[in-house]
Amino acid sequence: MMKNYTSYDLIEWGKPFEKSQHALPEPTLSEVLIRVTAAGLCHSDLHVQKGYMDLGEEGRLTFAERGAQLPMTFGHEIAGIVEAIGDKVKNVSIGQQVIVFPWIGCGDCLACNEDRESDCSAMRIIGLKQKGGFATHCRIENEKFLVNIDGLDAADVVPHACSGITVYNALEKIGSLRDGEWLAVIGCGGLGLNAIAIASAMGFGNIIGIDIDNSKLDAARQMGASKTLNSKSANAVADLQKFAESRLMAVIDTFGGESTGQLAVRALAKSGQYLLVGQAGGDFKMPQVWLPQKAIMVRGSHVGNSPQLRKLIDMVRAGKIKQMPIERRQLSEINQAVEDLEQGRVTGRIVFQPDQGKL
Repeated sequence: MMKNYTSYDLIEWGKPFEKSQHALPEPTLSEVLIRVTAAGLCHSDLHVQKGYMDLGEEGRLTFAERGAQLPMTFGHEIAGIVEAIGDKVKNVSIGQQVIVFPWIGCGDCLACNEDRESDCSAMRIIGLKQKGGFATHCRIENEKFLVNIDGLDAADVVPHACSGITVYNALEKIGSLRDGEWLAVIGCGGLGLNAIAIASAMGFGNIIGIDIDNSKLDAARQMGASKTLNSKSANAVADLQKFAESRLMAVIDTFGGESTGQLAVRALAKSGQYLLVGQAGGDFKMPQVWLPQKAIMVRGSHVGNSPQLRKLIDMVRAGKIKQMPIERRQLSEINQAVEDLEQGRVTGRIVFQPDQGKL
């Protein structure tokens, strides 16, 4: 076995990722060493690279304040082949293909004990607090965070570790809608396209995809959106209400900026739900009186939980979830990929293949 591995690390906030070499760790106890074959590039990786989240009038929340330390290997959508295991590992074998559940909690709180890791307030996220997948190898602290994906295409399914379970968690919170009621998905990028595909698989029949880019709206229709709306339109609120026949009962916002929040709460029908998963940032503003008078629910949802990832992979195996577009790239192209995602030039998900091409 080779003794070193290669990663692309962030050395300084706001700067490009740099190629690094590290000693290859040997797994002990319940640890598992994975040779990474697929690592998705998520929009939150862009926030991490610049080093802060936009809190609007409250200023900025830096990742350093959240406990992230540099240099660090980021990347939290990870799949690959098990290369070595610790002596206490029982359910994972060498050569097995797995996807990693990255949203690891503290392990001690009520949320963690109930497998609601995304509600833990002291998370130890892989690709933020622990070394992630922008690398040839990744050590996972416990086999229980791995889901078997033998027989599936790693690059196709790897976005479910973040994009998939994030929107699945939000859809579970919304619950089912009645016949004739509508769900809108704002933002048709890596999160939104998966939201449309997974919502369709869960039985949501009336889905409106919303974006400012017509090519992404075309992709939304392919994923299962019944209607699409370009929200650049001057009458976006009225258009959305009309498309939903005045029965817009739920909105999932995968962008999460001031403009999308305004559109959602203005277009919702009485007693509708606004569920926010995107983190573009800024301030969420609405008249307080609307909450009681419109009886609307405004709710956030953060990533997802390990049982949800297992359910999603089962749905993929059963052929229920449409495959969103995947752009496969070499890991050495990471800085160009970040720029392309930042500029809106990506439909679906960029997935790095560290075992392909040059490093």
